[in-house]
Amino acid sequence: MDARQTHELFARLRAANPRPTTELEYASNFQLLIAVILSAQATDRSVNLATRKLFTDAPTPQAMLALGEERLSGYINRIGLYRNKARNVIATCRQLLALHGGEVPCSRRALEALPGVGRKTANVVLNTAFGEATIAVDTHIFRVANRTGLAVGKTPLAVELELLKVVPDEFRQSAHHWLILHGRYVCSARQPACWRCAIADFCAYPDKLVPFDVMPG
Repeated sequence: MDARQTHELFARLRAANPRPTTELEYASNFQLLIAVILSAQATDRSVNLATRKLFTDAPTPQAMLALGEERLSGYINRIGLYRNKARNVIATCRQLLALHGGEVPCSRRALEALPGVGRKTANVVLNTAFGEATIAVDTHIFRVANRTGLAVGKTPLAVELELLKVVPDEFRQSAHHWLILHGRYVCSARQPACWRCAIADFCAYPDKLVPFDVMPG
C-alpha cells in the first residue's frame, strides 16, 4: 500500500468515525488499566459485564486490593484465565500503591513493570489515558494490517513498528482505535464483510468476499 492509499484509508475511517475510542467501560485511569489487563484473550463485552459490578464495589487500587484474589475471582470468573488475571490485578494494585501513590504511571517502563502488563496493554493505556500516539497491535490490528497490506509483519511488534512508520502523523493518535473497530466489525477473521468495507478498493487481500447478488454468473 503506497502513501497515498494509506492516507486515504485513514481519511475514510475518520470520516466514518471522527472520534473513536475504546469500547471498554471505565471511569478512571486505574479502571482502564484493570479493564485492559482483563481483556487479554477475552472480549470487551465479557470484560464490561464483569467490571460494571467490580468497579462499583472496588473502584480504586485500595478497594480492589482489599478484595483479595479469591473475592476478585468471583467478579471475573466468566473471563478467560481469570485466576491468573486476579493474581496479576491484586499484585498490580499492591505495586501501584507502594511505588506510584495509587496512580497509574504514564511511562512505558513503569507500566510494563506492573504484573500482567505487556507492551500491548501499555500502549492502550498510554494512548487512551495519556494521549500518546501509540498503536497497540492486538489480533484485530494484526489481521487488518497484514490483510490489507497496510503494514505487513510476522509478529505484533513488527506490525506495530511498521505502522508507526507508515501512518501519517495526523491519524496516529486514533489509528489504534480505527483499526481495531474495523477488524472487529468489518474485516473479521472468518467472514470479512468486504462488500461494505470502506477501503476494499485498494485492499491487498486476495480472497475478498462479495454478496451473492453481485457475484458474476
